[in-house]
Amino acid sequence: MPQHETTIMAFDDQGREYIIDVFVSVRDISDLQHTGATQRGLPSFRTREGHEVTYLGGGEFSVMVPGDEVGVTVRTDDPEFV
Repeated sequence: MPQHETTIMAFDDQGREYIIDVFVSVRDISDLQHTGATQRGLPSFRTREGHEVTYLGGGEFSVMVPGDEVGVTVRTDDPEFV
């Protein structure tokens, strides 16, 4: 199944930048619908450095960085996630 990748930028309270890669599986459902129809799966998130990211909603993400059990909350103004 092909995967679609986009990148967003988010910032923590100190203004540090986090680059988050968004991966979404895309399935061709042309046989079930009209030609060229696709269906997107649920997105998964990772920082460029490979850290796990959880989408919290409203433009906020939690980034799990080594040595921090709670995670760092970061925010984006990307319209797809606000």
